[in-house]
Amino acid sequence: MPIDTDKPSILIAVTTEDAFPTDLKPLLNGIEEEEIPVTTRVIDESTATERAYQAALASRLSVGLGFDDQEIVVHYKNLPAEQPLFRVNRHDTARFRALGANAARLVKGVPFKSLKD
Repeated sequence: MPIDTDKPSILIAVTTEDAFPTDLKPLLNGIEEEEIPVTTRVIDESTATERAYQAALASRLSVGLGFDDQEIVVHYKNLPAEQPLFRVNRHDTARFRALGANAARLVKGVPFKSLKD
C-alpha cells in the first residue's frame, strides 16, 4: 500500500513499514467495498488506541485505525483521544470486514453496519 499524504484517505497506523499483517485483509476489503481510499503510515505510539487517534489526526478524512496483538481500533479526530469509536478483539476475525466498512461509512456519513453476531 503506497503512502500518499496528499491523497484524502483513511489512515492505518503501523509500527514499521512492513507491519500490515495479512490476517487483516478483510479490514481493507471492508473499506474498499465502500470505495474510500486507505493508506498506511508508521506511527510510533505505545497503544493501538493512541496510534489510531494519531492516524485520525493525520488523515485528511479524519479517520484512523490502529491495531496491536489484542485489538483493532477505529478513531475519529473529534473524539477524545482515549475514547475511540470502535474496538474489536483481534481474534474476532468475523468482524474485521464490517469494522473496515464502518470506518469508511464514518467518512461517508451513512449508518454503520452491526458489529454484533
